[in-house]
Amino acid sequence: MCALPNASYGSSTPTNEANPRNVIPEAGRHFHSLGWMTGSGGAIGVRRGEEIYITPSGVQKELMEPEDLFVQTIDGKSIATPPAFKKLTQSSCTPLIINSFLKRKGAGAVVHAHNPNAVLISLLYPGKEFRITHQQMIKCTYNWKLGKNNKYFDELVVPIVEGQPEEIDLAPYVAKALEDYPDTSCVIIRRHGMYVVGPTWEKTKLMLESFDYLFHIAMQMKLYGLDPTQPPTESSKS
Repeated sequence: MCALPNASYGSSTPTNEANPRNVIPEAGRHFHSLGWMTGSGGAIGVRRGEEIYITPSGVQKELMEPEDLFVQTIDGKSIATPPAFKKLTQSSCTPLIINSFLKRKGAGAVVHAHNPNAVLISLLYPGKEFRITHQQMIKCTYNWKLGKNNKYFDELVVPIVEGQPEEIDLAPYVAKALEDYPDTSCVIIRRHGMYVVGPTWEKTKLMLESFDYLFHIAMQMKLYGLDPTQPPTESSKS
């Protein structure tokens, strides 16, 4: 199953009313515990109505507090900033997060993670795409072109873009990948990590974990001489 219960991180309100100021710090702690947002790496953006809540720059995700978030509109108008005494600055990932919301109409959340499996898979797949098929967790990934989740027997294709010296330099490459692959919810950044964009923060979290699982499975399959893009044969089904 790929559904989540009607609950939210750090909030007693219904899922569709979850406060991003509670959701984001708790999600940051969760992703840090998985080793996907260590140091001050990674970023999270959650949209609620016209407000987009984004993690600040240089803050350890396990120590992030609700007041640390920057809030703005899709066109860059500032709505709220962290307390001045904290001297926090906007994340360098902000342009990429905003681009993701612009390229995926109706998106509710964007997460940038530095998960090791995404980095490793980008090295094992030297081309421009990661492909895998006939895996249960493919059903947990969202197809933006179709407006629904992918199916077990679909071939999941995830674009890979080249890593850049600075985060801001990635913006045009990630934007182009989202344009060239209108169905994808994920963009892999070589030697860096990945971006995942979903309809809601719950589905985005779920997909982040699902993509990471699929990357791990693909690496294990390659170790055993198996092709992740090859559908099962009749003999393997019996």
